[in-house]
Amino acid sequence: MVTFNQAKTEHDYQIVAKLADIIWREHYIPMVGKAQIDYMLEKFQSAEVIGKQSNQGYEYYLINFNTTPVGYISIKKEDDSLFLSKIYVLSNHRGKKIGKTALQFVEKKAKASRINNITLTVNKNNYNSILVYEKLGFKNIGPAVKDIGNGFIMDDYKMVKML
Repeated sequence: MVTFNQAKTEHDYQIVAKLADIIWREHYIPMVGKAQIDYMLEKFQSAEVIGKQSNQGYEYYLINFNTTPVGYISIKKEDDSLFLSKIYVLSNHRGKKIGKTALQFVEKKAKASRINNITLTVNKNNYNSILVYEKLGFKNIGPAVKDIGNGFIMDDYKMVKML
C-alpha cells in the first residue's frame, strides 16, 4: 500500500535528504558525474535546504510503501500550473506502480487547487523517465537549460501534462 505524508519536521527533512543521497548517487552519477551530484545534493537536497524550500512554497511528501519511506515528491504552485520539482523512488521499489501512484497524487493536488496542468523538468539523458512521463500523458515542450553554479549546467527538457 502506498501512502503520502507531508514532510514538515526536521526529522522528515532528514529522511528526504537520506533518500535523495541514495537515489541521486545511484541514478544520476552515470549521467552527469559524481562532482555534479555532490554539489546538487548539498545545494538543493540537504535537510536544511529542504526546510528552507518548504518555507518558500515547496511541499515535500514522503512516499511510503507499507509504512516504509521509499521515495519522495516535491511540488510547488507556479502561476497557473503545478511544478513537479522532484519525484524519486528507491530502485528496489521501482516497477511496483509507486511512481504512477505518486503522479496520480500530484494530479489530485493540482485539481483540488483548480490548476489545469503539471510541469516538470527531466534530464535529457534520462531516457527511461522520459518514456514513463510520455506514457503517463506528459508532452515534451522543449529544452530547459539552467546554469546551477560551480560550473554545472542542468540540461533538461520541460514537459507538461494538461489535466
